[in-house]
Amino acid sequence: MRNSHFIFLVLITFSLSQNSNATQFDNDTPNIVVIMADDVGFGDISYHVRNFMEKDPAFETPSIDTLAENGMWFTDGHSATSLCSPTRYCVMSGNNNYRSKAPWGVWNTFNESPFREGEATLGSVVQAAGYKTGFIGKWHLGGDFKSVDGSAIFRGSGKSIRPEQVNLKEIYGGDPLDLGFDYSFMLPCGIQGPIYTVYQQKKWYPLNKKSKLVFLNKENAINPKDITSKGPGAGDSHWDARNIGKLISAKAVKFINECSGKAPFFLYYCSPMPHLPHCPPDFFDGRQVSGSTPSPHLDCVVDLDCQVARILNALEKNNILHNTLIIFMSDNGGLVNIDPQDKGLGYNSSGGWAGAKNSPLEGGHRTPFIVTWPSKIKKKTTSDQLVVNTDLLSTLAAVVGTQVPDNEALDSKNLLPVLLDKQEGDFRTSLLLQAGSNCEVIYRKDPWKLIIQSDWKCSYWEPIKLFDLDESPKERVADNQIFNPEHKDLVDMLLNEYITIRETGVSTVLNQ
Repeated sequence: MRNSHFIFLVLITFSLSQNSNATQFDNDTPNIVVIMADDVGFGDISYHVRNFMEKDPAFETPSIDTLAENGMWFTDGHSATSLCSPTRYCVMSGNNNYRSKAPWGVWNTFNESPFREGEATLGSVVQAAGYKTGFIGKWHLGGDFKSVDGSAIFRGSGKSIRPEQVNLKEIYGGDPLDLGFDYSFMLPCGIQGPIYTVYQQKKWYPLNKKSKLVFLNKENAINPKDITSKGPGAGDSHWDARNIGKLISAKAVKFINECSGKAPFFLYYCSPMPHLPHCPPDFFDGRQVSGSTPSPHLDCVVDLDCQVARILNALEKNNILHNTLIIFMSDNGGLVNIDPQDKGLGYNSSGGWAGAKNSPLEGGHRTPFIVTWPSKIKKKTTSDQLVVNTDLLSTLAAVVGTQVPDNEALDSKNLLPVLLDKQEGDFRTSLLLQAGSNCEVIYRKDPWKLIIQSDWKCSYWEPIKLFDLDESPKERVADNQIFNPEHKDLVDMLLNEYITIRETGVSTVLNQ
């Protein structure tokens, strides 16, 4: 897929006239920054621990806290799924994951891209309005690499791949540049492997002048801990995860500096922190990171906060922070407390919710969702509106004034009425979500939450848990109402609604 051909399709697909759902902004054209963290739960943000758990946090995230204090904090915000890769597809496309080529959403580095040519994406809807668009960070959505002899697209499993098997010096398709972004600085699978490389504008980006593409394992890695449970694989001989946060945030600052004063810009910044393998740097811009908290996981949260600080500082130095829309979110819930040092400190990555990453319980998908826009959004605002990060595409389209075709972004709802406190807005009352690797899905309608078990082939749908989140927000085992005869009709109704919505392919945001 050639980028120029894709952009041509986008430009004829999108009308640059003002969207009927858009809002006039007194001719101000806002810059946009979307920050996606990797495995961050409510309990990983000191603002939440202090203000909602009413505890003294064992760590501090001052830069992320600044976003919360200067904007809108959503208490009922969600990631589209409880796992990384499928959520990234949902955010980029505005579609629930079951609409993709892989209903459970697993894309390794060498899988075919889940996006159709010409499909609306988070980048294309903004680029079509004349914005300079940049993607920086973790991708995890497949891509096209060629075999070493260039004769075919390589479709390996992604595990234990050696440099002699595939040409890793260039990406030929399925890259952010093919999906509405002018600039791409991309890590195919973040810091988790099993390939350990970085790409700029589709070309391999050597991490050192002496870098070579090698089979990276614990024996030859600069930091053996970088080789995660995903296994060894092809990588840059100078790969060191401790430096990745500094590297990608420096690229973000450079992008902001180069765009400021020339054109409005959109930066989609996908940090791979605090995902495993938890390799924090010793210091970051003079701030101690490694050893500064009770655990390596939280040290990596500090690394993330330092990255956010660089982005905010760049916006401030360019005098554009006031009219920049910033959205902070996570790809899924936080991790279970895997570090023994955390015990006894009141720390919980899920911030008091049951479950964690991969779980259908709230801790798996109820995540930090913060929006700040100093010129438009009131400070220290808390919203209990039901939102999901799939809503970003329609929201950004409304901000910049592009029209999303009726058959695109079927699960993305414009959040501007919520953000601008327009009470006449049409808000969400229901939500279809997906958990993780155990083939569970979730149907939320008002306070009711139905968890449904399926299998990899989606051959059956069995309701297994029912919670009233108003009455039982902690989702304790004893609160499960699935076998309560008083709620049998409710369970049947919710299950039938879910199946009907999914099988008919209808948009999930109409008539809400």
